[in-house]
Amino acid sequence: MGGGMEANKNRFIEEWNTKRENLEVNFRWTRRNLALVGIFGIAVPFLIYKGIVREFHMQDEDAGRPYRKFI
Repeated sequence: MGGGMEANKNRFIEEWNTKRENLEVNFRWTRRNLALVGIFGIAVPFLIYKGIVREFHMQDEDAGRPYRKFI
């Protein structure tokens, strides 16, 4: 029914897919990778958490309530 509609493979997309599928085999820990994990895996979530807690404490202060406890 839909014959003659073969897809043309793009060499660059196929190379990217191959690298993506084998990432766990080819991955190496470097200083840059450790820095990125430290920044985006630890520092950014911590700063977001502290900002949220600060916002809640400001709301509690405005309402005259004691601070809520988090973790």
